[in-house]
Amino acid sequence: MRRQEAAGYFGDNESLRFVADGMLGKLARWLRMLGQDVEYSNNMDDAQLLKMAIQEKRILLTRDFELYQRSVGKGIESVYFEVESGEEQLAEVARRFGICLEIDMSTSRCPKCNTVVRRISVDQASVKVERNTLDHYREFWGCSKCGQVYWQGAHWLKIRKTLQNAREIVEDSKKEN
Repeated sequence: MRRQEAAGYFGDNESLRFVADGMLGKLARWLRMLGQDVEYSNNMDDAQLLKMAIQEKRILLTRDFELYQRSVGKGIESVYFEVESGEEQLAEVARRFGICLEIDMSTSRCPKCNTVVRRISVDQASVKVERNTLDHYREFWGCSKCGQVYWQGAHWLKIRKTLQNAREIVEDSKKEN
């Protein structure tokens, strides 16, 4: 199902709605940073995942083939991942649903709890981050639910590299088809 089809089926929100099984925590965090609504808990069993997918009209993401088969049998839009690489998983979801592999902080969600993050002042951030960080960065985003504070620090080089690699995988797959 492409993004346009998924958006029509699942609602016209800007983000799609996913539920990820306990083996896809990293993918869930990446998709959240990309602004996608992803429910994830490594404490949910298969029945809970299926129930959430049905009741909340979420796309199921799984590495469990039996769970995938059960979900398809129930008419749930699902993606089964054979690959373990986070970049390949991210590329597959992006390719399949037309998700842009660029982080837009105005729509980004907290990787930890799935709440949309909002820009916060340096004063608000100063309660949570080290002084040295405040000396080097002026833009911060905070999560109103879990209190986590984010900024585009040195770690963003790795984030950009991962997203670039995922984009290249998507482009290579287009050339093969």
